[in-house]
Amino acid sequence: MTIEFIINNKLLYQEKHIPNDMAHIAKIIEIIGGSEKGWEDAAQVAIDEARKTIHGITGIEVVDMTAKVDPTTSQITQYRACVKIAFGIEHT
Repeated sequence: MTIEFIINNKLLYQEKHIPNDMAHIAKIIEIIGGSEKGWEDAAQVAIDEARKTIHGITGIEVVDMTAKVDPTTSQITQYRACVKIAFGIEHT
């Protein structure tokens, strides 16, 4: 099984194998990633951070996209992507 996360025709995340010891139940967490580059990069930052402690990520849903704006220049200074991350529950 292959799980892919694609934004704007760019592959951001791919998992080619889900271990058999995972239950058919998924847990979902919601986190926010930030980037100075754009919303796509902010979503990837969220995935990269989650992968440090979560194994077997099976998919994400981008729930919201926001940005921080400099009040003086009216320029975007940080893009933020709120994502729900799904992963399998491991058997113990």
